[in-house]
Amino acid sequence: MNEIQLEKIEFEPGKSFKLFSPRLRNTFLWHYHPQFELVYVEADAGIRHVGTHISGYTQSDLVFIGGNLPHLNFDYRLRSDYHQIVIQLKTDFLGSAISIAPELSAIHQLFKMAEYGIAFYGEAKVTVARKLKEMEGMDSYDQLIQLINVFQILAGSRERKILNSDLSSTSFILKDKIRMGAVYEYIDAFYDQKPDVHQVAAKVHLSTPAFCRYFKRQTKMTFTEFVNQYRIERAKNLLMQDRNVTETCYAVGFESISYFNKLFNMVVGENPSTFKKRWDEHVKKT
Repeated sequence: MNEIQLEKIEFEPGKSFKLFSPRLRNTFLWHYHPQFELVYVEADAGIRHVGTHISGYTQSDLVFIGGNLPHLNFDYRLRSDYHQIVIQLKTDFLGSAISIAPELSAIHQLFKMAEYGIAFYGEAKVTVARKLKEMEGMDSYDQLIQLINVFQILAGSRERKILNSDLSSTSFILKDKIRMGAVYEYIDAFYDQKPDVHQVAAKVHLSTPAFCRYFKRQTKMTFTEFVNQYRIERAKNLLMQDRNVTETCYAVGFESISYFNKLFNMVVGENPSTFKKRWDEHVKKT
């Protein structure tokens, strides 16, 4: 049985953070680590899975993740070319200064909010993306100053979305990481077929009624609701990659076009045809 992996992060001597560009799109890495992490990725479309939150992103994503918050690698299953920048911070990044120095009070609050996972958009994302790219050619000292500026920008931005409403589910996931790791990997492997709640319950050694109660307590959703939401996020990705509505419907596991349209509209707020048309027009303009 698979489990949520603890990623062991090593830092270079004399460095309080790690800056790198991983490429793991063929790896399902559902993991956690005590260090904070800032992730920026440029891609046509991808999946954002942080804690119990699942959503999609288009063109680019910027997320700040607190310590021990389980998440999937943001480049998982990306098919087109992409660029990713990841910054991981030591648990004592900036030492006691972050909680004592009044000049750092806004950044201190930002780090507290990161426990829930934060996604940024708009001008804040554009500005920070540029600064992160600039860091790759700087020396260590200038990188640190640039990074503090980045966090100050993010701390002052209102262009953000908190990804998890509470930490109780996340805490429960970590306590039971073997089960939830197996469940998430099963859903990812079979979402486009017919995920069987009885099969996944047996996989984690629970009766079906006990598993349904367990899963609802973990995610605040039924197993079917979770699978359907995962399917819709995958469908959005396919629609943005030149697949038509019918192809997309069957590719993510739905057998009825009308049901797919209804569920897509319920989750996204518009039907898949409208979504695809709007995306195609956006691409032409850019």
